[in-house]
Amino acid sequence: MPCSWRASDLQLPLILTVILVAACLSAGVDVLVTSSNSTQQKGKDSSLVLPVDGSQNHSKPLTEVNISVQVVVDTKAELSCPPTPLTDVMLITWEITIGDKLLCSRSYRRDKNETTGNCTDERIIWPYRPEQNSSLQIDAVAITHNRSYECAVVTPNGNFHYAYNLHVLVAPEMTLIQSENRTAVCKAVAGKPAAQISWTPEGECVSEHEKWDNGTVTVQSTCRWAESNVSLVSCSVSHETGNWSQFIQLNPGAKTPEILPIVYIILPIFIILIIMGLIWLLEITGCRKCNLKKTEPTPVIEEDEMQPYASYTEKSNPLYDTTMTVKTSQVLPSEVDVANLHNL
Repeated sequence: MPCSWRASDLQLPLILTVILVAACLSAGVDVLVTSSNSTQQKGKDSSLVLPVDGSQNHSKPLTEVNISVQVVVDTKAELSCPPTPLTDVMLITWEITIGDKLLCSRSYRRDKNETTGNCTDERIIWPYRPEQNSSLQIDAVAITHNRSYECAVVTPNGNFHYAYNLHVLVAPEMTLIQSENRTAVCKAVAGKPAAQISWTPEGECVSEHEKWDNGTVTVQSTCRWAESNVSLVSCSVSHETGNWSQFIQLNPGAKTPEILPIVYIILPIFIILIIMGLIWLLEITGCRKCNLKKTEPTPVIEEDEMQPYASYTEKSNPLYDTTMTVKTSQVLPSEVDVANLHNL
């Protein structure tokens, strides 16, 4: 009896262990099956974003593709549609937008062989027949073509989209000039986007940015080199359209700011001295003329002093008067003599 009780007592834990092992194995199989199904489903979904090659049958449309394109102004740009077999194309549509605003569109329907659109810009064209090549072309790209262009293709297998964000680049115009006080000015005029300016060797530089209404930016960098051993400097302009460099020779004889204040002080003093000298000469000349005028009346005073003596002599010398009368009468002809002369 004791042995029998022990055997029956061990059967119960054994049965419970078998049940637990079976449950664990079943759960493991379910987990493996679920993981396998998930992996297969994920692989099936990922095949939807593969490029279209015409050999696969898709029941869902591809995810829209966004492409950023940079084009230099005044060049030609060509934008292509999704690579789909032309035999499967039912409808092709190009839409041009700025932000959320639709500017214009162009469409081609294969079943009717019909092309429609309301784009007025003559530089935006379909250079080929849409049923042969659906690419859109922009001749002589301008700054105003900085927009979004989207191509939508409708096929029996789904709809496919290509969206282009067109960024128009404008090369800046570089200038380098020398200013006073060993200073040089480098400019990158009307570039899009803004250019970067650097100097060799580096100096005391200040940069300024000026934005224009058409989206371009002018960058100006002004540098000064106080050391006299720096004679040749170069300016470099870096831009997405290219790189440029120019050299300039600094003037070693340029006046420094310490000399200019001395010139500004000495020049007014020199002018004041000249004016004072002229005034002094005028005063000396005027004094000499006054002295000459004072010395001229001296002979008149002597005549006045002699007049009383002359009048006294004339009054108190009757002999002098008689003599003068006699002499005058002797000299003057008589009336008889004058008459005789007329008779002759």
